[in-house]
Amino acid sequence: MIEIMNIFGREILDSRGNPSIEVDVKLSNGVIGRASVPSGASTGEHEAVEKRDQDLMRYLGKGVKNVVKSINSEINEYLKGVSPLDQRKIDQRLIELDGTINKTRLGANGILGVSLAVSRAVSLNNRESLFRYLSEDDDFLMPTPLMNIINGGAHANNNLDFQEIMIMPVGACSFSEALRWGAEVFHHLKKILSDRSFSTAVGDEGGFSPEVKNLDEALGLVLKSIEISGRNLDNEIKIAVDAASSEFFNNNNYQIDQGSTILNTDQMIKMWEKLVSDYPLISIEDPLEENDFEGYQELTSSIGKKVQIVGDDLFATNNKRLEKGIKNNSANSILIKLNQIGTLTETIDTINLAKNSNYGTIISHRSGETEDTYIADLSVALKAGQIKAGSLSRSERLCKYNQLLRIEEELGSKAIYNGSNILK
Repeated sequence: MIEIMNIFGREILDSRGNPSIEVDVKLSNGVIGRASVPSGASTGEHEAVEKRDQDLMRYLGKGVKNVVKSINSEINEYLKGVSPLDQRKIDQRLIELDGTINKTRLGANGILGVSLAVSRAVSLNNRESLFRYLSEDDDFLMPTPLMNIINGGAHANNNLDFQEIMIMPVGACSFSEALRWGAEVFHHLKKILSDRSFSTAVGDEGGFSPEVKNLDEALGLVLKSIEISGRNLDNEIKIAVDAASSEFFNNNNYQIDQGSTILNTDQMIKMWEKLVSDYPLISIEDPLEENDFEGYQELTSSIGKKVQIVGDDLFATNNKRLEKGIKNNSANSILIKLNQIGTLTETIDTINLAKNSNYGTIISHRSGETEDTYIADLSVALKAGQIKAGSLSRSERLCKYNQLLRIEEELGSKAIYNGSNILK
């Protein structure tokens, strides 16, 4: 009977050079499972709490030494000698030890690191791939990627209010082909930007951050790059947008185009209706601010049969908020971020609730990422159908895609690509 012998946390740096948490869980037979935790820039108010030291003499207050101390002392002592085989019991013990609603005492970043490291230790102990250990059956689904190729908002130093413009290779016959299509579009876009004297510097998630005037100009550049790549917009590559609308929602209005355009909720909904009519949009994330369930209901009623209306800040990977959305028919899909809720089993419960309610599920990275590829395995194991891992540059993004290539290779003929099934 194996037991947890030791839990050790350390302070590492994420892709933005800010401190994050890495955790090693050592089992009684010597097996060590390791996991690291990402961090968001545009965080919703309903997320579990990411705890920081607030010591301005270290990392501008963003250090996580206190979280590390809690892992190495309190959590370590609490879970030492416990069987790692019951993940739900482990996570429940962590939640009870913290004792707060939003994991404010120990920090969701510390709790999540331990939760994920335990699961990885058991998968290594079982000598099976992580995605197989996390799955409840022997059926798997390779996700359709949402590839971020133009950054704006909180993820880039430009004037584009909307946070991400993404491409979705829905018409590919395999994940590896989808990845190739995305990379080709990305490189064609780089040449277009260079030829037009735009900057080809990239933002936090690896997408380009040109000084475009507005969303229409950005979308035009993306469409041109798809066309030059030889792909069509009818059934091969579609467009997705993450608005992160709460970031530019002020005084009950949406202020876009550097504040020159001010829209109320009805006008914002009409703007989305027009964009869906004018462009091959298939997915819109956070189109309205994070507490407007009624606005989401109206927008979903209007265009929800044509496009995916994705709640990120709206739901915060939280079952209670998702239940409210389901009851009100607000949105039809949910973005899943492990660190928004703070444990593996709570994340799985939210995914299952969404799938059982006919909501789409998208496993997502954060803007401050690590080299950990956990979300790639999770997306396949739970048959989420979609993954949002960033652009086709920066190794902390590409490592997720490369892990999916390995999984596809391991699955062989069982590697079914979700493709255009996202609206089903």
